[in-house]
Amino acid sequence: MLMGKSSDAMHVATVISRRMNKDGLEREYRSHLVRRTFREDGKVKHQTLANISALPVGAIEAIRASLRGEQLLPAGHLMQITRSVPHGHVAAVWAMAKTLDLGALLGPAGRHRDLALALIIARVVRPGSKLATMSWWADTTLGADLDISGATSDEVYAAMDWLQGRQDAIEKKLAGRHLADELVNPQKMAMFDLSSSWMEGTHCPLAKRGYSRDGKKNRPQIEYGLLTDPVGRPVAIRVFAGNTADPTAFKTAVTIVKDTFKLDKMVMVGDRGMITSARIKALREDTDLGWLSALRAPAIQKLAADSGPLQMTLFDEQDLAEISHPDYKGERLIACRNPALAKSRHHKRQELLAATETTLAPIVEAVVAGRLTGADQIGLKVGKLIDKYKMAKHFNIRIDDHRLQIERDTAKIEAEAALDGIYVIRTSVHTDTLDAAGVVEAYKNLSRVERDFRTIKVDDLDLRPVFHRLDNRVRGHVLICMLAAYLTWHLRQAWAPLTFTDEHRPERTNPVAPATRSETAEQKTSRRKNADNQPVRSFRALLDHLATLTRNDVAIAGSETTIAMLAEPTPDQRQAFELLGQPIPVNLRK
Repeated sequence: MLMGKSSDAMHVATVISRRMNKDGLEREYRSHLVRRTFREDGKVKHQTLANISALPVGAIEAIRASLRGEQLLPAGHLMQITRSVPHGHVAAVWAMAKTLDLGALLGPAGRHRDLALALIIARVVRPGSKLATMSWWADTTLGADLDISGATSDEVYAAMDWLQGRQDAIEKKLAGRHLADELVNPQKMAMFDLSSSWMEGTHCPLAKRGYSRDGKKNRPQIEYGLLTDPVGRPVAIRVFAGNTADPTAFKTAVTIVKDTFKLDKMVMVGDRGMITSARIKALREDTDLGWLSALRAPAIQKLAADSGPLQMTLFDEQDLAEISHPDYKGERLIACRNPALAKSRHHKRQELLAATETTLAPIVEAVVAGRLTGADQIGLKVGKLIDKYKMAKHFNIRIDDHRLQIERDTAKIEAEAALDGIYVIRTSVHTDTLDAAGVVEAYKNLSRVERDFRTIKVDDLDLRPVFHRLDNRVRGHVLICMLAAYLTWHLRQAWAPLTFTDEHRPERTNPVAPATRSETAEQKTSRRKNADNQPVRSFRALLDHLATLTRNDVAIAGSETTIAMLAEPTPDQRQAFELLGQPIPVNLRK
């Protein structure tokens, strides 16, 4: 572009003339002339200084503007990007939070709510420690739009305490949405399961050593029970000491449903270690809640005895059968046999038996060679290793001072193998409400709670390890992760066309058979593109792609004005917001 000074005497004149061509058609001609205007003897006259008609239109207009006295700047100097900040990822999660009315769910508007909501969104987008999250806020539009970039650690912890203090109120609203509404939950079922995560530090009163579901046997841990609706939407969560037994945690879940949520005639669904016979007796005596669970191995063996109702002939034509037994009055028993599971368990048992024999082989060799003698010393060596793979029950062991004999207990192995792939579901739900196939499907819905645990612990939200020392901060941290999982559940559903999520799961013709993926999902996995030939990504990769949609602060030359402008969205970024049913916001608050 040109820089020109104002001139009252010079300008660009555009002269239009029309002439007839040889074909008799009128044509219009435009000439662009640089002229000087002046007065002579009281008359206005024009002097043509140059014919610039051959120049590009842009150059002609630049000369015209310059001669009018306008100041033209070199390209790029009129507007300058002073800052560019990642925006799309936090904007998308904010949009879903807006759709779910998450802000109102948390509580009244204010500084505490803004910080709590920002902690939840950050946990979805970029999980990390609270201090790392506070630094990250300033590097995204979340910090500026919620005015939290300068938040102190005291403010953040106060917001966590505020949120944890509102836990019952928040979960009541979620229960009203997803458990109490019979249009959403027609069978009135609540799923409950327990998991654990290890702790860092030694001063938290909740940190205890117990059965670790993370494989961290030598670390203190906490446990937490998650309550969901049948499709796996998180509704409530409770934190327990790390040595809490499953049935004890289930008692708390019952109290939440019955007393906190004031729900009646719900059906509690849990696994065989959760809903024991003692817990069922308490449900019968103290509540009007129903149950749906499974029997443990000893109870199944009793049903499969020679005179029992569980016989292999039940599965000659189908994989499930409804049976009864006097020990389970007022309950239905659905016996199932999964051939694929039976094959898997047989193969695993053989591997573990062989691994146990391999582990014990050096001890046997030492006894034979005379390097290890004495029944007590031999017994100590064997005792340390015999149950390494939980196979001690399948071996007969004879020890004396100079001999060690280890043999497989074939009868026990065969008896256990006969029940491979067989499980029995017990429930109080009447046949008018749920047929046998429906009972099996309801029990298998517990896998959706397990999916939520993977989201919370491993795939998306990184709950573990836990660094907080105060028990209320631990509970606040876990609550934030649960609410982030609630957001993530809805985001995954909405973004299924852009991710590897199966959009159209096939209906099971056989409820006992393993779940299968649709052909469309298999094609997405193999081609890495959807039916519209768009690239598909993992959930995390899609968030990373959305982060490349930036918001830019643009300064206008010659003024103090700064405007916010979004980068041009990619087709995938645009569709991600369309799937959320929300426009791409320039500012999260507006």
